[in-house]
Amino acid sequence: MKRYYDVIIVGSGVAGCFTALHLPSGTDILMITKGDVEESDSYLAQGGICVLKDDKDYDSFFEDTLRAGHYENRKDSVDMMIRESRAVIEELMGEGVEFANQDGDLIYTREGAHSTNRILYHEDVTGREITSKLVARVMKLPNVELVTHAMMIDIICRDNVCDGVLIRVENEREPVPVFAGNVMWACGGIGGIYENSTNFPILTGDALAISILHHITLEHINYVQIHPTVLYSKKHERRFLISESVRGEGALLRDKNGDRFVNELLPRDLLSKAIYEQMEKDGTEHVWLDLTAITKVDVKKRFPNISEHCLDEGYDVTKDWIPVVPAQHYFMGGVYVDQNSHTSMRHLYAAGEVSCNGVHGANRLASNSLLESLVFAKAAAIYMAAHPDDEEYQGRVRIPSAKLLGFSLFGDNEGGPFETEDGDSSPAHIFMEKGFLTKEPPASLDELAKTYELTPDEYRDPELYAEKNKARIWNEIHNEERRQKEIKSKRFK
Repeated sequence: MKRYYDVIIVGSGVAGCFTALHLPSGTDILMITKGDVEESDSYLAQGGICVLKDDKDYDSFFEDTLRAGHYENRKDSVDMMIRESRAVIEELMGEGVEFANQDGDLIYTREGAHSTNRILYHEDVTGREITSKLVARVMKLPNVELVTHAMMIDIICRDNVCDGVLIRVENEREPVPVFAGNVMWACGGIGGIYENSTNFPILTGDALAISILHHITLEHINYVQIHPTVLYSKKHERRFLISESVRGEGALLRDKNGDRFVNELLPRDLLSKAIYEQMEKDGTEHVWLDLTAITKVDVKKRFPNISEHCLDEGYDVTKDWIPVVPAQHYFMGGVYVDQNSHTSMRHLYAAGEVSCNGVHGANRLASNSLLESLVFAKAAAIYMAAHPDDEEYQGRVRIPSAKLLGFSLFGDNEGGPFETEDGDSSPAHIFMEKGFLTKEPPASLDELAKTYELTPDEYRDPELYAEKNKARIWNEIHNEERRQKEIKSKRFK
């Protein structure tokens, strides 16, 4: 790694890759990923990716997304995602992504809470198909340096300006400071802090903990989606998801007596609630999912990955019901961003599950996640290229919905953060002024801490630092839950 890059992208899933692919070819990019390239939740998406089939589908697509999100969505973000969807799909196909088709015509399927078929898919490994093709393209770009097993420890920032990232490469205890013109967070969700999750365990919400430390605005941090159907197991490992598409194709949920007890196409939060209630009523640790009820498609051909995994666990989906239970799956909240995927800190962007652009509201509509990640990652790249000096954010950054929520997302500073304590007089990138790019030997963390908001002593014990970050996230989630309860109680007095 060098000392400086034009852009640092943290994460190698679809949001990170699409950002890299839409930046100008002359942009010097560092992409880091915490584990192997394949250890992103983008690879795990089974069901598919939504798309606006035609103009007549717009109203129902919009309404389905809002209804699933309990009408807490930002409408302009939902509109942007839907209108950009067809162009994104065409780009993906141009990159070699293959979707199910019949004689060249795309096949659309349906999942829970959708009023019509509008989901494209590749068998039951749509995420793997899309992500692997995008990663392959990124790895061919001469302007991208990809470093695996490299963890973001902190950002290099002061006065609400991001100047780079502190990176710890595997087996190295001392983090390395790497400066950048812009930083993109595309580092996924928070499943790793849960005992039962469909996420990779390395996804521990690092960007959220850093945001809490540096007062970067978060939104809806307590909005966590539980997926209704993961394969029940007593093993302590990542839970295997049984895609919503299975129920979209006709699979039924049954109680301990074999009776159907719910509409399988309810939104995820409502269906999870119904399953938990049935488990409590039956005194069981799971309910049953009956794939033998699927009659319109060949289950093994339509869901080969699911069928194979279940067989490895001792269940033949063409004959047996399989035990399923809800588990943590997706994070609707995150780092607040606008439609350019810009955070409340200058030169810092976020896209994908780590961000909250308002598309999902209080609950995500099935198969909107890949689309949302791609649309807003592309928007960030286009904005970065057009505004390298980040000039629109040199003044205040205000969250439009702050007063509507009944409290300031910035704490006591209702106007939002400023660029610097002294106004606009200081340069955005302090490392230029201080000579950190040319200093020999390079500045130590203790030296950098005299200029930037860094805590070198904390970084030197990785395990303790990780535990502190986890505690920070849980504390913020609980605080947000309390704030929302207070707001609701005031509204109904």
